[in-house]
Amino acid sequence: MTGRIHLKNMVFYGYHGAMVEEGTLGQRWVIDLVLTLDITAAAANDDLNRTVDYTRIYNVCRKCVETDRFKLIESLAGHIIDSVFASSPVVDAVDITVKKPSVPIAGILDYVAVETSQTRADRLPRPGR
Repeated sequence: MTGRIHLKNMVFYGYHGAMVEEGTLGQRWVIDLVLTLDITAAAANDDLNRTVDYTRIYNVCRKCVETDRFKLIESLAGHIIDSVFASSPVVDAVDITVKKPSVPIAGILDYVAVETSQTRADRLPRPGR
């Protein structure tokens, strides 16, 4: 049985962006994740060890946003996906949305976001991975 575990609207403070001010001042980042995996054993046995520990996934996302630095939100999204796969071998696919609410654009908008997904089987080599 395939399942999808959602972690929605995780908010962290990080220093990502191409502009110097973004790297100095930082800003809020909002992350949505959907993890796809086989939940058959977890459902049958009521056993956390047979599924995703979403507290661990939350902390993986927090570390990626709060500790690492990227110029592009695309790079941040890819790094989070890589880190999720590395920390949780039962995850088969990751869908992610990275939202940047405080965009340095002279205009009114809620946020800029990148949305992407990747399966474990289709992972591409990235520098530093």
